[in-house]
Amino acid sequence: MTKFSDLNLNPKVLKAIDEAGYETPTPIQAGAIPPALEGKDVLGIAQTGTGKTASFTLPMITLLARGRARARMPRSLVLCPTRELAAQVAENFDTYTKHLKLTKALLIGGVSFGEQDKLIDKGVDVLIATPGRLIDHFERGKLILSDVKIMVVDEADRMLDMGFIPDIERIFQMTPFTRQTLFFSATMAPEIERITNTFLSAPERIEVARQATTSENIEQGVLMFKASRKDREATEKRKVLRALIDAEGDKCTNAIIFCNRKMDVDTVAKSLKKYGYDAAPIHGDLDQSQRTKTLEGFRNGDLRFLVASDVAARGLDVPSVSHVYNYDVPSHAEDYVHRIGRTGRAGRDGKAIMICVPRDEKNLEDVERLVQREIPRLDNPLGGSEAKAAPAAEAKTTDAPAAKSDEAAKSEKPKRTRTRSRKKPDAAKVDAEQTETAQADSPKADKPDAKADAKSDAKPQDKKSDKPAKESADKAPAQKADAAQDDKPNNRRGGRGGRGDNNRNDNNRQQNNRNDNRVVGLGDHTPEFIGLSFAERRE
Repeated sequence: MTKFSDLNLNPKVLKAIDEAGYETPTPIQAGAIPPALEGKDVLGIAQTGTGKTASFTLPMITLLARGRARARMPRSLVLCPTRELAAQVAENFDTYTKHLKLTKALLIGGVSFGEQDKLIDKGVDVLIATPGRLIDHFERGKLILSDVKIMVVDEADRMLDMGFIPDIERIFQMTPFTRQTLFFSATMAPEIERITNTFLSAPERIEVARQATTSENIEQGVLMFKASRKDREATEKRKVLRALIDAEGDKCTNAIIFCNRKMDVDTVAKSLKKYGYDAAPIHGDLDQSQRTKTLEGFRNGDLRFLVASDVAARGLDVPSVSHVYNYDVPSHAEDYVHRIGRTGRAGRDGKAIMICVPRDEKNLEDVERLVQREIPRLDNPLGGSEAKAAPAAEAKTTDAPAAKSDEAAKSEKPKRTRTRSRKKPDAAKVDAEQTETAQADSPKADKPDAKADAKSDAKPQDKKSDKPAKESADKAPAQKADAAQDDKPNNRRGGRGGRGDNNRNDNNRQQNNRNDNRVVGLGDHTPEFIGLSFAERRE
């Protein structure tokens, strides 16, 4: 069996490893450390919890034991996707370099630039950073990467999920071409494989387990949950979560509860606190000081339940986590592997329980396809009482309107709506009314002869009488508009007594009387044959 003493590490590094209590390297460590010490590029693929961090920290410390860093020019660079993972890598360096005089700097968000600039100005051997903060320092002219000899990309698949791949490519171009690159990931997506083919030179590929596999010492289960009503799903789901925790009893010494959304993280943590569970949230929107304090409390055992988003799903090493609860089925199947990898670490036993609602069944199928196994189904710890109580309550609320008698229902009148439809008046009807008004106002016309009377009995109206009616009807709206204009108190023509209004109406009536027997366009003398019908003209 391979031991750390067989890996040609620095004696001072071996002493620190021995004091930390490690003797036998994990498969990924035994496979990655020898080629890394030889200066080769390494591509390491292993499931989470297998010791990938020590696979690059130990050979880096051995290679950096000789030499000295210059101001603003770090000798090595480690890129991490999250602040917590970067801080964890920094702790590992402190553990393994206690007998060596190597300096380090941690560049993460949530910390002032001033303190980080002071460390960089002194010169550091190891620079541990998140991509965003590293680029910020570089653009401000506080950092020079031309002296980087070893570059490490940790949790590369998480970098891809968080959208850091363009930043990673840019950082690769900032560093010298002759650097040594160590690339580690739990899964190997096509985009990550493209980067490795571009920036790694003949890498030594170490794959100690099939991609996206789960540890055999983790007991898995999923509860298929359907709420009694859609609006009660969140409340009943949190109740089921508490029942699952209670069902484990003393076996659940501590646990991480993963949610897909930051809002759900806060809600679940608040609900657990309300019912007496020792819980605290951690996600990307919290202050860095609060995140650090919460994580430290969970590691020290002061906090029992850590409700987290995927910010805590990658790389966090808390060896004593007994349970992992997936409150939501992860949207990306790969996240399931990383989430449950927080338990069952370093050969310990663990348990992972997931709650699946109907809308997450497709995501569950993706997870089972990725891990190539069917996750065992669990029974609802609440049993049938919850299912019976919920429909009963639902029936009570839904049957309340039906309790009314039929007579009361008939007596109820339908409510009138506020909206009233205004129908437009029929144009033909308006024309007829205006025509009747014009005929009533005009004086009686002379009686026509007997022949005209006989014809008028058979025909409703001839052309001659139709045209004056239409003309008077067309003028009626104009007369109303003039009358409305004259009704104003400031009308100069009307005066106070309104005499101008009466005079104007009399003049209009006289003008209409003169025009009753006219045909438009022919003046006062109209030939008689124009007013005759076609039948009369033939006679």
